[in-house]
Amino acid sequence: MKINSYLMFNGNCEAAFKFYEQCLGGKITMMMTHGEAPSAEHISPEWHDKIMHACLEVGDRLLMGSDSPSGDSETPQGFYVQISVAEPAEAERIFSALAKNGKVKMPLEQTFWSARFGMLTDQFGTPWMVNCEQAT
Repeated sequence: MKINSYLMFNGNCEAAFKFYEQCLGGKITMMMTHGEAPSAEHISPEWHDKIMHACLEVGDRLLMGSDSPSGDSETPQGFYVQISVAEPAEAERIFSALAKNGKVKMPLEQTFWSARFGMLTDQFGTPWMVNCEQAT
């Protein structure tokens, strides 16, 4: 079993996933619009260019998402998308990239459990934790 995060957006999923692809060094392996789906006739025409499903592959993990024409997208609450990396420089690069036009909740710094740890909400409203474990 694998558990992956699925993010909902109010029309900016494509921009968010292109941003995440750059920040995380992953690869978008799927991006289908509502207009390309068999159910397109049931979706309002102004949503045809919005994303029905996106998939970003990062290592052996997936980050998935879509735009929700029914208004089901809510402000994320009670969770963070957590990233673990092995090198402090990589933690700093990712944290800095995700924080662009976002809001840092806890600056990336050394803690008693990690070489680097920080929390932020990105420009699309997604909450992130970036962690770089201590060398053993």
